[in-house]
Amino acid sequence: MTGPAPRRIETDICVIGAGAAGLTVAAGAAQMGAGVVLIEAGRMGGECLNTGCVPSKALLARAAAMAGTQGWPALGLSGPPPVVDFRAVKDGVAAVIAAITPMDSAARFQGLGVDVIAAHARFIDRDRVEAHATDGTITIIRARRFVIATGSKPALPPIEGLDRVVAHTNETIFTDRMQPAHLLVLGGGPVGVEMAQAHIRLGSAVTLITAHDLLPTEDPELVEVIRQRLLAEGVALIDHARAVVAEPGPGGDGARLHLALADGGSRLVVGDQLLVATGRRPVVDGLDLAAAGVMVDDDGIRVDRSMQTTNRRIFAIGDCAAGIDGAPPQRFTHMAAHQAGIVLRRALFRLPARVETRAIPRVIFTDPELARVGPTEAEALARHGQVTVLRWPFAENDRARTDGRTEGMVKVLVGRHGRILGAGIAGVHAGELLGMWELAIRSRLKIGAVAGLIAAYPTRGEASKRAAGSHFTARLFGPRIRRLVRLLRHLP
Repeated sequence: MTGPAPRRIETDICVIGAGAAGLTVAAGAAQMGAGVVLIEAGRMGGECLNTGCVPSKALLARAAAMAGTQGWPALGLSGPPPVVDFRAVKDGVAAVIAAITPMDSAARFQGLGVDVIAAHARFIDRDRVEAHATDGTITIIRARRFVIATGSKPALPPIEGLDRVVAHTNETIFTDRMQPAHLLVLGGGPVGVEMAQAHIRLGSAVTLITAHDLLPTEDPELVEVIRQRLLAEGVALIDHARAVVAEPGPGGDGARLHLALADGGSRLVVGDQLLVATGRRPVVDGLDLAAAGVMVDDDGIRVDRSMQTTNRRIFAIGDCAAGIDGAPPQRFTHMAAHQAGIVLRRALFRLPARVETRAIPRVIFTDPELARVGPTEAEALARHGQVTVLRWPFAENDRARTDGRTEGMVKVLVGRHGRILGAGIAGVHAGELLGMWELAIRSRLKIGAVAGLIAAYPTRGEASKRAAGSHFTARLFGPRIRRLVRLLRHLP
């Protein structure tokens, strides 16, 4: 006995994956009049809405509120902190997700004219996809262009016994209402440091273990600001330590990690919850990309600067796409949106468009934040050879003084002829200060353009202006200018 014949659709664009990248393409294309089919096997909104950006920032906001109520003796404020209701905190995080969910819902996109299909997709040839729904129905979609936006998922490290331990990833930690007495965090990247700080502020003991330096892709000078804050708040930091064996705690609960230390020694750490935050890998399983002529490697689907794959009909964007020109993948929601814009220009209008690679902003949402655009100091030196480094500490910024939060600095990298190459900021609201530097780099401005700004007083933005102005300090207050002033003194 055979089932019903497959439904067949011909359309302009078929998008596979309803995360940030796929939804941006689907909404934009549909509102511009294209026929759009959107296939999603899981939850609409993808990782960013459900298990990533939204819940993590909601949890961080609640942790920051807790930290802000614990008194500030240096400012004359003291008193007992409130009691944390951890279940209510997690309920609040869930409420934020629920409030945003309608914007990413199937109903909204159907209202825009998108044909939304809840199914698993696989390519059957270079221009057709077969979508298998859970109810057994099959839809075959032929499209002029395909966009793969299937995202990424946590990559678990090869640790002996890890499969016998209840280990959280970002996919599960936000729904667990049980507060850990002692949280072990494995991984010193952005997710690891953010969750370590959030949980220690909410009252858990936290041990953060990283196999390398803390935040190894960032500028060490700026990372040190974050490190000192974590230590001051009580996070136990173990760096250059590799977890080799994991085992459950007594009674099968919790986790015991046996660590191999860089000096050849070993150490045992024990906690009642474990969060694994050691990286991500692209979701490409089951797509049968070989049938479509699409090449993929460990980093993701191979793409060019236009986000096209090795099949010119097919684009890949977001976390499932590999890095461009040998660079590591840029797995940020804002990059997914940027890449979606590139695809819309290419797929709908055949316009030349290339993804931005020089000025990609990134923010780590600890408190204080760490924000960067462009290369680190080491990367700039390797790439350009000659680099001038400008710094301005927030300790010399009046707004930071009035706020009682003077840690951190603005650090700017300047190349030959005064061209701005990159900028990094460690400090309160660093991410909000970064946009000006991104615009400067993308516009190929020189450092004098920022030095000449009139920055409102008192704002933290003055630190950016002062950092830029320091490029001219030696010349402006040097002996040549002093001689010129003395000479002009004699003119009428």
